[in-house]
Amino acid sequence: MTFRTATITALAAATLLTPGLLGPALANATPSSGISAVTLAHTDIPAGLLPFIPQGAHVEVREITIAPGGTTGWHYHDAQIYGFVRQGTLTHPGADCKPVVYRAGQIIEEPGGKVNTHEGTNLGTVPVILDVLYVMPPGKPLSEDADAPACAQP
Repeated sequence: MTFRTATITALAAATLLTPGLLGPALANATPSSGISAVTLAHTDIPAGLLPFIPQGAHVEVREITIAPGGTTGWHYHDAQIYGFVRQGTLTHPGADCKPVVYRAGQIIEEPGGKVNTHEGTNLGTVPVILDVLYVMPPGKPLSEDADAPACAQP
């Protein structure tokens, strides 16, 4: 097991020990549709507690469901996130509008930052179900709204 895999596993396990509920992130610039999310667990890691996260972090695990024809809208995250496709097929174009397709059983790693604006869509006939791990800087939302890139404009 690599250090990165061990870190992700440890953080996911830590979040499962502190279940709670937060409201969904809002999207305005390019609205989502057909999306529902349930927070399975969340916790805050105080600054200075872990040497590899010196500034601290908000850690959250969510189950996200995208109905057939649904979309997340264009957005980005302020830190890298990790997802597992539990069901369905997710079409995931990035800022270059070239879609990457993720199927059930695959892992998604989304890098952080506005330059990594993306959209998740369900072009299939069954709901897409994702389990997503967020390790966000303190005070940052789980996602930030973004305008669609020029290549996605009609």
